[in-house]
Amino acid sequence: MTHDNLGTGPAATALYEMVVARSTGDWTKAHTAAKAMASQPITADPEFANLYRGAPAVAYILQTAGHRAYARALAELNAEVVAIVAHRLGAAHRRLDKGIPPRLREYDLISGLTGLGAYLLHRELDSTLGAVLEYLVRLLTEPLAVDGHQVPGWWAATGPSDTPDTAAFTHGHANFGVAHGVAGPLALLALARRAGHTVAGQDDALATGISHLTTWAQPLKGGGTGWPECLPLDTYQQGPQPDAAPTRASWCYGTPGIARALQLAALTLNDDTARRLAEHTALQAATDPRHTGQIVDTSLCHGWAGLVLTTERIATDAALPDLHDALPALRDRLTTETQHHPAHEHTGLLTGAPGALLTLHTLTTTRPVDPEWETCLLLTQ
Repeated sequence: MTHDNLGTGPAATALYEMVVARSTGDWTKAHTAAKAMASQPITADPEFANLYRGAPAVAYILQTAGHRAYARALAELNAEVVAIVAHRLGAAHRRLDKGIPPRLREYDLISGLTGLGAYLLHRELDSTLGAVLEYLVRLLTEPLAVDGHQVPGWWAATGPSDTPDTAAFTHGHANFGVAHGVAGPLALLALARRAGHTVAGQDDALATGISHLTTWAQPLKGGGTGWPECLPLDTYQQGPQPDAAPTRASWCYGTPGIARALQLAALTLNDDTARRLAEHTALQAATDPRHTGQIVDTSLCHGWAGLVLTTERIATDAALPDLHDALPALRDRLTTETQHHPAHEHTGLLTGAPGALLTLHTLTTTRPVDPEWETCLLLTQ
C-alpha cells in the first residue's frame, strides 16, 4: 500500500481530516495525516500518477484543504501535474491519430485523463484543462472501427479490468460507468461547461454522450429502465435489449453514477427529456429492492455511501420531488449500515471507512461542507 494512494491508501484519511478541519477549524489531525501521507516518496511518473495516486492525488487533497500551510507544496505539485498531463495527452493524441482503441487507463476517472481534468477544475491552469477537454471532445466524437464494426471513440481495447484480452472481451468492450467508462468524460465536460470552461466541439460531445446514454437506457425485466455496466462487441452490436437484468445501485458502474452524468449533461444543454430520464431512473435505482438489494457494503465505490451521496446530488438539481422524498430513508439506511457493518479502516476512499465517514460527515454536519472534495467522484464541481 502506498501512502500517496487516495483510492486504497492513507491519503484517504488525510482527505477526510482536511474536510473535517474545514468544518471545525481544528487542524491538528489534518496536519498529522498530511505528514503521514508525505512520509514516503510521492510518484510523478506519468505511467502511474493519476487523480487517485501520486502527485495529482496529493495535490487534490491539499487543494481541498485550502490551508496556507500547503501553498508551497501545492505549487510544486501543480508543476508536476501539468507535466504529467502533457505526457499523457501526447500519447493519447498519437493513439487517436492511429484510429486504435484506448485502454481504460488512458481516459477514465480513476487512472486517466478524466481524473486529471477533474483536479484541474479547481486550479488556475485553464490552458491545461482546456487541452484535456479538447482531448475528451475527440474521444466522444471520433468513432473507431473494431473488427469491421463502428464503435464509439471511448471503446476500450481490453476487458473491464484493463488487462490483456480475455475470451469474453476479445475485441474489447463498451464501459458505461462513471469510474471507468463514458459517463466519466461526459460528467467532466458538463461540469467544466457549468464552471465556464469551454472548448470547440464541447456541446457536440455532450450531445453525443447524451444520445448514447438515452439510447442505451434499457427496459428492465419487471419494469423500469437501467444501463448495462459493460458489454463485449457482439452484445453491443445487438443494441439495447428488452428485459435486461437490474444491476447494483452503485456509484462506480451502476445506474446512480450514470444517471448523474446524464443529468449534468442534460442540464448543460437544456435537454429536458434526458434530464427526466436521468432523474426517474435514479429514483428507481435508489428505491427498488432489485437494485438496492445487491448492495453488500457501505463503501463509496459500490456501497450505500456511494448510492446515498450520488442520489443526494441528483436530487439537488432535480425537478422530480420524489427524489427529495426518498432521501431521509436512504440516509437512515446508510447510518444503520455504517454502525452495524463498518467498512475496513485502512482501505482508502473508495472501498474503506474514510469514504463512508466522509459521506456521513458531509450529509449530517451542521456546518456546510464545501462540495469540492466530491469532484473526485464527478458528482459536483
